[in-house]
Amino acid sequence: MKHFALNGETRKVGNKAVIKAFRKQGLVPCNLYGNGIENILFTVNEKDLKGLLSTPYSHIIDLTLDGKDNYTVILHELQFHPVKDNCLHIDFLAVDDKRPIAINVPIKFEGHAIGVQKGGKFVSNARSLRISAQMENLPDDITIDITKLDLDKKIKAGDVKVDKVSVLTDKDAILCFVKTTRNVDTSAAAEAE
Repeated sequence: MKHFALNGETRKVGNKAVIKAFRKQGLVPCNLYGNGIENILFTVNEKDLKGLLSTPYSHIIDLTLDGKDNYTVILHELQFHPVKDNCLHIDFLAVDDKRPIAINVPIKFEGHAIGVQKGGKFVSNARSLRISAQMENLPDDITIDITKLDLDKKIKAGDVKVDKVSVLTDKDAILCFVKTTRNVDTSAAAEAE
């Protein structure tokens, strides 16, 4: 999995006015917790987050606070402004390379479905899959081959198998399917006649 380097400055607990002042300066208030670490409050520059927030990929983040303290973290929760769509707050979760990490990973669909060649329509219901694995086994994305997907057939999360990775998404969650269209219905009726 890709790593992303991020620098931050620790901060003290503040009221709404203090948080608002940080945001006016182009800083995003953040929170770090987990893995036996006491809760740490800090800020990061909003510009430094662009490479992390403007990609569909998940990252392991190498966080450096005050230029000296290093942590390995993942994004846990993001809050965005409802109108301006800028990041208002981020929660980071500290992880350990000796324990499995649960993270969302993007899905890539590969191939041409048989059902689409017969006139059906391919529909994807999911963009990512929640998985758990050791840090060194985390994939950048999960590729699903759809070439054998026929009309009215579907691929569920339980059908996805990846070495050394556990799929945490509900096994009955439908990831994609091929829907029968009117063109297929009329051609099937014409063939029957």
